[in-house]
Amino acid sequence: MFVTQISGISKSRYRIYLDGQFAFVLYKGELRQFQIKENQELSEEIYQHIMTQILPKRAKLRSMNLLQSKDYTRKQLEDKLVLGEYPAECISEAIAYVESYGYIDDRRYARDFIEYNLQNKSKKRIETDLIRKGIAKDVIQEAFEELEVLGVEQDELAMACELLNKKKYCADTATKQEQQKMYGFLFRKGFCSDIISKALLLDITSNSV
Repeated sequence: MFVTQISGISKSRYRIYLDGQFAFVLYKGELRQFQIKENQELSEEIYQHIMTQILPKRAKLRSMNLLQSKDYTRKQLEDKLVLGEYPAECISEAIAYVESYGYIDDRRYARDFIEYNLQNKSKKRIETDLIRKGIAKDVIQEAFEELEVLGVEQDELAMACELLNKKKYCADTATKQEQQKMYGFLFRKGFCSDIISKALLLDITSNSV
């Protein structure tokens, strides 16, 4: 294969193009080590060494460093490695590596996220947030069910009423326009129509919830 372009990203990192296609990113020292230069052949032996030894190890270390600072879902970690311009096969190997040690676990992540947000976000909003983080719907549902078995429950009506209370809403004096405005507010928070309707009719100040 032929090195058609070497493009600098920074003073120490370079994009390598083989036969006109982007292949991988290497450090300046590695270019010297493997004597990689533009308009020269890259041997199959060196290519395989880079793809099976250098880059997979780097992707694994990058994954571990990221996970030291915060938890990631599988999709979030994949996205980070994609941004780092690692080849797809190296990303898959790195993800499999950290999964094998339990460093990423979408079900655990979903369960922790739900438990943390259960008292300040509606179920629908939590589901939406987790889906955006790349967690599958069935995994989210299983996480909710696991928490229910443990007795961790959510009172969405009380939550909706608390939000209305913060907005100084009063069921006894609210106009039709105010009700519609608060309906839209709660709907955007992820509450279902039944919960919203009940909350709008309750007298919050009389502890009716």
